[in-house]
Amino acid sequence: MLLSAEDITLVDFDTQVRITRYPQRDFARLVERIRQRKPDGWTALYDALGTYLDGAGRQDGRKVLVMYTDGGDTRSALSFSETLTLLKASPVTVYAIGLVENAGSARAQLQMTLRQIAETTGGQAFFPTAMKDVESAYEKVLAEINGQYHLGYVSSNAATDGAWRKVEIKLKRADLRVRARKGYFAPYKAGS
Repeated sequence: MLLSAEDITLVDFDTQVRITRYPQRDFARLVERIRQRKPDGWTALYDALGTYLDGAGRQDGRKVLVMYTDGGDTRSALSFSETLTLLKASPVTVYAIGLVENAGSARAQLQMTLRQIAETTGGQAFFPTAMKDVESAYEKVLAEINGQYHLGYVSSNAATDGAWRKVEIKLKRADLRVRARKGYFAPYKAGS
């Protein structure tokens, strides 16, 4: 578990989205609630992401979303494209753990969806092949979170037009890899 986390927000979803925030003293209760939850019914994945992102902006500190899902969405009002736009505008880094049981092209499509969601935020998607491998995926997520560096800069473009600005980070060493957001939305001020 994340011992340095002040709190964890659980977003539980099927046809509805339910959000519960757990302080560190209740993390054991959170783990038990997750273990008791069984997949059932429809899935409103994009709506769940949108609901979480709406509340995450008001929270202090670093925001990391670890998403455990099969990757499908059968019920959301939000589209995939709208969800990606919300993710680009958010300060949240998403790590997806996709236990995708479908075969063939459906599996490839679900995995691509989860990769795109995670990579849009500078996160990563993991795909355990069996339930027994899920814990290992969580350990990889923790290693990713604990191995992060945070870079910042001040843009020379002072325009407050709300436009998407591409950011590219390059390393001099070829043996290292960077996983980062691909850009940000500039601040917006009417009349700019």
